[in-house]
Order: sequence, then structure tokens, then C-alpha cells
Amino acid sequence: MTRSQHQHLKTIEQRLLWLSHWMIHHANHIRPKVDGIKTGGHQASSASMVSIMTALYFSALRPEDRVAVKPHASPIFHAIQYLMGNQSREKMENFRGYGGVQSYPSRTKDIDDVDFSTGSVGLGVGITALASIVQDFVKAKEWGADLRLGRMIALVGDAELDEGNIYETLQEGWKNELRNTWWIIDYNRQSLDGIVREGLFSRIEKIFDAFGWDVVRIKYGALQRAAFEEPGGDKLRDWIDRCPNQEYAALTFMGGAVWRRHLMDDLGDQGDVSSLIERRSDAELAALMENLGGNCVTTMADIFAAIDHDRPTCFLAYTIKGWGTPIAGHKDNHGGLMTTKQFAEWQTHMGIAPGEEWEPLAGVADKAGLRTFLAEVPFFASGPRRHMDSRLAVPGIEVDSTREISTQAAFGKILDDLAKGASTLAERILTTSPDVTGTTSLGPWVNRRKLFARDARADAFIEHRIPSTAKWEFTPRGQHVELGIAEMNLFLLLGAAGLSHSLFGKRLIPIGTVYDPFVCRGLDALNYACYQDARFMIVGTPSGVTLAPEGGAHQSIGTPLIGMSQDGIAAFEPAFADELAVIMEWAFHYMQRDGENDPDERTWLRDETGGSVYLRLSTKPLEQPLKRVDDDYRQGAIDGAYWLRKPGPNCTVVIAYQGAVADEAIAAAGMIGETRRDIGVLAVTSADRLNAGWTAAQRERARGNRNARSHVENLLLPLPGDCALVTVIDGHPATLAWLGAVAGHRTIPHGVEHFGQTGTIADLYRHFRIDRNSIAASVNELTVGKRARLDPLVPLYP
Repeated sequence: MTRSQHQHLKTIEQRLLWLSHWMIHHANHIRPKVDGIKTGGHQASSASMVSIMTALYFSALRPEDRVAVKPHASPIFHAIQYLMGNQSREKMENFRGYGGVQSYPSRTKDIDDVDFSTGSVGLGVGITALASIVQDFVKAKEWGADLRLGRMIALVGDAELDEGNIYETLQEGWKNELRNTWWIIDYNRQSLDGIVREGLFSRIEKIFDAFGWDVVRIKYGALQRAAFEEPGGDKLRDWIDRCPNQEYAALTFMGGAVWRRHLMDDLGDQGDVSSLIERRSDAELAALMENLGGNCVTTMADIFAAIDHDRPTCFLAYTIKGWGTPIAGHKDNHGGLMTTKQFAEWQTHMGIAPGEEWEPLAGVADKAGLRTFLAEVPFFASGPRRHMDSRLAVPGIEVDSTREISTQAAFGKILDDLAKGASTLAERILTTSPDVTGTTSLGPWVNRRKLFARDARADAFIEHRIPSTAKWEFTPRGQHVELGIAEMNLFLLLGAAGLSHSLFGKRLIPIGTVYDPFVCRGLDALNYACYQDARFMIVGTPSGVTLAPEGGAHQSIGTPLIGMSQDGIAAFEPAFADELAVIMEWAFHYMQRDGENDPDERTWLRDETGGSVYLRLSTKPLEQPLKRVDDDYRQGAIDGAYWLRKPGPNCTVVIAYQGAVADEAIAAAGMIGETRRDIGVLAVTSADRLNAGWTAAQRERARGNRNARSHVENLLLPLPGDCALVTVIDGHPATLAWLGAVAGHRTIPHGVEHFGQTGTIADLYRHFRIDRNSIAASVNELTVGKRARLDPLVPLYP
């Protein structure tokens, strides 16, 4: 890189430092306060990253590279986009305000070119490694051979290394021969609450080395390296290496005069080193001591340019938190802000005239030269880097339901049938599971479609002709990515694969399976994937206390509520195989949609926007319905519910069920059918979609459309006012208890609220009162329930 290019990088670095800090200052001190609270914005965390990000974006990156920005450095990222014309002044002025640039980079809420959303620390780091594996998966296929490989890069705060999911990702990367991944660590040695422990990174460095990463330490900037060549420079370098983190930070905050006094006291009158110090003014000495490698843009640019391989690389860039500002080094600067007085003085120091604060090139002497340089930056040369791929045709999906079968087994059969076929959709399916492939019915799919690896690896059991139901053969053509027991990695991989059409221009249909209770173990990463609008199918199976012999540790309770409350995902819990087939065919379309946000007035759901899908399945075989004569159940299964047994005109009770307890609900209806002939049985396949449609219709009515009515309202409003609902689910009863609020019907919810134990299904169903006898008993006690409404002292359940 030429001297002129280095100078342009230094100019850009200073522009980004100013714009990012001005945006934060404006939001906190100039924009009118409405709530009376600090807006925030992490000035110091941004400052420590400015040199790194300048060198990266304006020197090292190419359009095919993808970056997860350290959450607290988002102001620098937005400043970069503003400088390049990809972000508006209006949104910058409204930083952290309604409709303004987001606190942390967001793919879905920011208008600038965000590759990976960040916010929950550690997850943006991990997803880059999983995205690199997805990139290799795509590249290995005939339909992805033209993909240009890029580097998946994470900008990491050193305190983020406390997050355990990072180390889970390191292990997964090693197993999958990770490459083309950079993690650049902002080693400012300060966290929110204090100073990072001395010597920590020497231990972390060993971990990276153990998993096959190159580690590049970037400790000294160009000024320091030049000083070390002067007489006495070796003594100064030795002092820097020995100085504790906390001491270095404190001296930085106090400035050049204190640096001078402290260095002279520590090093004494040693002639050459004393002369080295005395040759510099206080300001020059402070600049020298603060010129760590990560705060030297030319050093960072040269280091990045020197990497000529695809091995995973960790850059340890020493920085000063708050570098270049009056709050540099102070231990409270993580959430701290420059005062109005400090900022005014700093504005003068930065050479920004009043009224020119928002000007992208304010204070730049060679504006024409800088514009020419910016126009030729490779990363931005091809414009926006959001790709798209056409939708894949979805073949018709059916499953034989003439025998007893569980929804989990039906899921495995559907995938096996897809594996046998030659559809484009089947070619683009990527399956994955955290070491439960066989026990979640993915085995037949994997046997036919193989496991993915860049280099083929044979199954020794096959070679030695040892009988086994699993053919564990690895090949570049394979379509199953094997994961270890780490649910966070599962959801990070699904998130990365679910963005493949946007990141790499090649659409994937990611399907992950996991034991349903362990959805909770990866919940942060699931939320993260949904926040990015990644598209995938997650199959939680087996589920509930129906997994009876395995006990409470493997029996899920709250996952149906997770499915209802998680944005970006449509949750289903079908009872029968034909319902599952209908839902999966719909889901493969839904995962590919990216259309208008207009609601469908039939349900008031915004299905054209698309999203991810969660299937909660069971190992419990159920007797299947006869082949359905009418198709009401097909649309109802997608919309969330349908009448398995339509209520009569004098209906006094409806039994509503979801999932594996279908047989208990049906049997209970039969038991009480002699005395209550008009009883209805409501098959709920998705409490999530029913509830979402109901609340959406209420919002529409509040806007003045009095005719808006949701699917669940159309089902329940015709019922007599004195009709009661008895709901039952192998999960938390609140999942269905809200149904009574739709039309004001009295509701008795049955479900599971406490940890289960081992036993038979019948044992646990009786224990939790989700068996047929308990359901029937609730129906028979409805007369007591009526009295209870008049006399609250009468207990419903004696």
C-alpha cells in the first residue's frame, strides 16, 4: 500500500471517529429528550474499533466477504455506511430513535448493508464460522460450483470471549475443517464492569491453537515500532509488555504529562531511554503510548493484506478503549459519554467547524483525492450485496396414514420419500441435528443423501460389512451436516443456512431436528436466527410427558408457549400424519416467501412475508383417521384448527386438543357423547397461528374495520353462549386456555405445569389429568362450574 493510500485511510479513520461520536452525542445531548433517560451509544467501544474497521472495510474486504460487527461498535458501522452514501442523515440524526439507525446492526431494521445482525454478544461471532461451513456446503454442489468464496469475519469484543457458545463453535469448526474465517478481537482489556484479568488471553490463545487456528498478535503500532528501533527502545518495549492492563488504562486517561512522570519514575535516568522520552512533547508521548497495534490503521491494513491462506485466523489487536477521545482508558467509559464541555473541546481538536458536524468530508483538506479513493474501494464497488435466488418448486407431499403411526415417524417417512425423488427442492435441503439424527427419524434421509464433508470419508462399518442401520458416509455431495451436542450451534447453523439465498445467492431449505425440551438450550440462538429473518424448519421431537420412560429431564413443558411467542416462526403441533404432510408442503412454500406485508383477510395472517417453521412432534403412534373425504381439514391444519367433530346447534361443550393427546380427547368425547350429543371436538394444529390471527383481527377492528374476523373467531363465535370449552395439550395449559376469551366461553384447561417423572404414558397422563377420564370428569363437573360463577367459594375441583 502506498503512502498516499495510508494517508487516505488515516483521514477516513478520523472521519469515522468523528461521525460515530457526533451521532451519539447528538442523540444524548442535542436531540430533544422525551423520556428523560440516557439514549446511550458506546462511544468508547466504538473508538477502540475505528482503526480496525477502517483498515478492514477500506482496504481488506472484497464484496464476497461477510462481516458480523461487534454490537457496541455499531456507530462506526453506520458511520461507514453514511460516508459511502448507504445511510441517510435523517436516520443518523435519529440514532436509537423510532425509525432511526439501530442500536446494534440489524439486517431487517437498518437500511445499510448489514451482513449479520448482532446484539446478543457471542452469537454474531459464532455464526460466521457456521456460515463458512454453509458456504463450503453450497460450493461443493454442482448447482453452487460458481460461488466465489468469501471470508466470514467477526469483529469481537474481548469481553465477548466469556461467552460459552464461542468455544462450542470452535470445536464444531475443527470437526468440519473450518476455513475462510477471521475473528478480529478488539483487545482493549476493558469490559462493562471492569478490567479484563491479567494473562487471560495467553490461555485463550492456546485454545485457538488447539483447534487449528492461526493466531496473529498485533500489539504495537507503527509509532511504537519505530521508537523501539531508537536507542533505549528495547527498554520501553519491555516496560509496555510488563505494564498491567489496569495501570496502562489509567495512565492513558491521565495523559502525556503523567505518562512522562510515571515512565521516568519506573525506568529511572537511563540515558538512552530517558532521551527517547524527553525528545517528545507531552502530546507526542501520549500519542506514542496510545499507538497500540489495533489503534494503528496502517498496521492493521498491512497485517490483513499479509494473510494469503484460507486457514481460520484469530487477530488479537491490542487497543485502548475510547482511543482518540477525552475518555480514553477510563474504567467507567463503557457506557459513559463525553460531557458537553469535553465534546466541545474535542470538536475543536478534531477541526470540525460549527454547522458542519454532519458533513461527511468536513475538515478534509484533499476532498477530491479522498472521493477518488472511496470510489475505488473494492468492498463497495459492486453496490449492495444482498443476493436473491428464485423460489424452488415444492412437490406434492403425502404419507401413508392407513396404519398407526407417530408424527415423528411420519416426518421421517416424508423426508425419506423426498430423498428417493429427484426434485430441485430435495437437492437444496440441508439437514442437521445435535447428535440425535437417528432418534429424531433423520436416519433414512441421511442414508440416502449422505453426510457432508469437503473430503470423502468412508464408513468403516460398511467396508467391513458390519450390519448397521446407519450408513455414516461423508462426501462433498452429502446433505446432512453432523453436529455435536450443542444446541446453540444447531440454531446458528440453521440461521446461517437460512440466509444462504441472501448471503450467497443460493437458496437452501434447512431442516434441523432436536429433542423438544432442548429447544430451550438454544433459545438465544433461535431468537437470533429469527431476528435476522433466516428461513428454516426446526423439528422438536420427541416432546412432552408423552416421552414417558425418559423422565422429567427429557419431557418438555413450555415449548408450545415458545412457539407462540417467538417472532418470525410459525409453530405447529399436528396429531395425525396427513395433517403433517399438509403442513410440511405449505411450510416449504412459506419458508421461501418474501412478499408483501398485507394481511390475508381470510385469517388476518401476513403469510406472504414468509418465515421459519417449528414442528412439535411425538413418538406416540396414533390410530389415523380414515382418508378425508372433504378438504376442510387441509386448510384448517394450515390455519391452525378445524372441526374434527362439528358441534351441533345445542352444543354445551367443546373439547379442544393439540398434538399427541388427540386420542384421549376423542375418547373422552365418545364417553360423554350419550348425554351430550351435540359435543364438538376441535383439532388445533397451531395455537400460534390461531392466536396471531385473532390478535391481528382485533387490531384491524380497532382501526375501524368492524368486519375483520379471524379463523378462530369464525370457528367459535357460532357456539351458544353457555357452551364450555375443555382444552387439553401435552404441554403448558396456557397454550390453549386463551380460547375462552375469543367469544367469552367458560374454559377448563388441561395440561402440564410441573416436571414429569418416569412411568408409562397412561401413568403420566393420569397424573397430569390429560387422560380421557380426567377430560370427561371436567365435562361432567361443568354444572359445578356454573355454580362457581355465582358462588366463588364453591371449588371446581374438590
